[in-house]
Amino acid sequence: MLRIAVPNKGSLSGPASAMLHEAGYSQRKESKELVHVDPDNEVEFFYLRPKDIAIYVAQGRLDIGITGEDLLIDSGAGAETILPLGFARSTFRFAAKPGAVAGLADLAGRTIATSYEGIVAKYLAEKGVDASVVHLDGAVETAIELGVADAIADVVETGTSLRNAGLEVFGDPIMKSEAVVIRRTGATAADEGDAKVQQFLRRLQGVLVARTYVMMDYDCRAEHLDAAVALTPGLEGPTISPLHSEGWVAVRAMVLAKEAQRIMDDLYALGARAILTTAIHACRL
Repeated sequence: MLRIAVPNKGSLSGPASAMLHEAGYSQRKESKELVHVDPDNEVEFFYLRPKDIAIYVAQGRLDIGITGEDLLIDSGAGAETILPLGFARSTFRFAAKPGAVAGLADLAGRTIATSYEGIVAKYLAEKGVDASVVHLDGAVETAIELGVADAIADVVETGTSLRNAGLEVFGDPIMKSEAVVIRRTGATAADEGDAKVQQFLRRLQGVLVARTYVMMDYDCRAEHLDAAVALTPGLEGPTISPLHSEGWVAVRAMVLAKEAQRIMDDLYALGARAILTTAIHACRL
């Protein structure tokens, strides 16, 4: 049975469980459940603190896990990303009081507070900046006000929390992160359960495709078909069928959801009619 770690709370938890549900896996019904077995798919889910998931996977206690890329790197554990999942995107940056720090070089000899000591220490070492790093759990915005640090390093989404604390970001982003599927470094196809791992990845990839594309159907005159196909090439070419009305054909193709409205406008201008888009609930490429 495949053993998978899933975040038990926080910004990763809900979207991770939703994606697993879309991929056909049953999920826990109560937030207090720590383990959930999906016998139909031969999978056992373990709901763990996101920060601990990389450690369990690296030690081989669990086969794979879903966590944040930032948490994986910060852990220093022997695990690696095998599939980006496209949600829980964030940017990790330095911040300080306005005018206190002009750039990265100004951090030399100063103290930085963060909940991600591993990431910050690694980044500073790579940049050749000698600074002290203080680890704090939870919110770090008050560390400067309380005299614990000269600057902080934290996840920045909208920047509202920083502004409310009287801070501003400086320098280049330390890293960008998103939710990822991870596996023990060095795991190979010969490892036990690899077929199940690959099936799991195909299902999640199918969800990602289904969220990215829509199916588009429309009718157009045969003489306009080449121009219409140029707008909707599909993945391996559209499906084209003759209609009962002479000189008309029906076309079906997958198109990017974010471009669907523009494509519909262009097709209509070309003379296409009965243009429909439908959601894709599952996919295998």
